[in-house]
Amino acid sequence: MGKTRVAVILSGCGVYDGTEVHESSAVMVHLSRAGAEVQLYAPNVNQMHVVNHLTSKPTEEVRNVLVESSRIARGNIKELVQLSINDTDALIIPGGFGVAKNLSSWAVKGKDCSVEPSVELTIKKFHATKKPIGLCCIAPVLAAKLIPGCELTVGYDTECEKWPHAKTTQAMKDLGCKHVNKNVNEIHIDKKNKLVTTSAFMCNAPIHEIFDGIGEMVKEVLRLV
Repeated sequence: MGKTRVAVILSGCGVYDGTEVHESSAVMVHLSRAGAEVQLYAPNVNQMHVVNHLTSKPTEEVRNVLVESSRIARGNIKELVQLSINDTDALIIPGGFGVAKNLSSWAVKGKDCSVEPSVELTIKKFHATKKPIGLCCIAPVLAAKLIPGCELTVGYDTECEKWPHAKTTQAMKDLGCKHVNKNVNEIHIDKKNKLVTTSAFMCNAPIHEIFDGIGEMVKEVLRLV
């Protein structure tokens, strides 16, 4: 058998309005170490807004998700509508607020959000063909919206200094999903739906622990192929 072919969807470049750069880098490093063949994708749409990462405040700029994602991809990226399910074995989506702002409207509408059409179609295709999907940080909300009754983790469901985004779990439960509490270096596997999730930067943790958790996610996604 040849190399496992993995599609990775990016949502821009930068935690506050795009892909979390450390998460995407961790995904790429772990996939590279495992010998996977990786193709990066992003939807060709404008970002919801652009945030100055030095001040954490929105600006008046307009930026494109595909163009910004190409910064992380070193230019080697394709428009998401070009993804062929027949040429791909697994899907991984790193986190960052771009997931909740550009890949969906979760940041504004929560559980009542819509998912960007090419992202929705891609996730539904992978699920329908029983190909594994790995999601980290806030990205599991996409599965919560699109795969009824699935099991997920975004960390812990009690808000505290370590888990500042724990309220996300309630919206996922409201959508009929089962949330499973897991630490940052752990994953949850929904065997029925072939979903692998880990909390990453949903946790206020040292970066090496986030890196290790993402490594466990990648390892399990590849095992499920």
